[in-house]
Amino acid sequence: MNKLIIFSAPSGSGKTTVVKHLLNTMPDKIAFSVSATTRKPRPGEVDGREYHFLEPDDFEKRVENNEFLEHEEVYAGILYGTLWSEVHKIWDAGKAVVFDVDVQGGLSLKRRFKENALAIFLRPPSVEILMQRLRTRSTEVEHHLQERIAKANHELSFENRYDVVVVNDILEDTFTRCESLVNEFLSKP
Repeated sequence: MNKLIIFSAPSGSGKTTVVKHLLNTMPDKIAFSVSATTRKPRPGEVDGREYHFLEPDDFEKRVENNEFLEHEEVYAGILYGTLWSEVHKIWDAGKAVVFDVDVQGGLSLKRRFKENALAIFLRPPSVEILMQRLRTRSTEVEHHLQERIAKANHELSFENRYDVVVVNDILEDTFTRCESLVNEFLSKP
């Protein structure tokens, strides 16, 4: 059965860390879909590894040909999307596809794939701890930090629409809980 595992969380909640852990722990069961984008590669990025880097015309042509599972303009003139070919490649290998997406994208995927998708919302223990994490890792000016915190508060309001909420307080416990959730989901017919 073709399954999806969706992780959504406010910035600073540890979502990328958890997803990387799961990919390293369960490489025979899950794989990450490489997204497509129209942005230019950053130094060290390789086409097909970090992203499929496409010219805007090529991206639009693929949209017209229904080659995307989902796509959106994240920043003005910069498009991102998930190619069906990537998803099918993972499914054909007998694995579930793991997504690390924003709240709206996660809910959209869940609505589309229903019981074939496990939607996990990763939340920080508190907004105060989230603010501390963002301040610790961020080199941003204070008003950008405040924008991220406001966005995080908005995203937290959607957690009850997810299949399960995992509080990322102690990272090792979060890893164990997420491994258990994924294994349980994948063992269902």
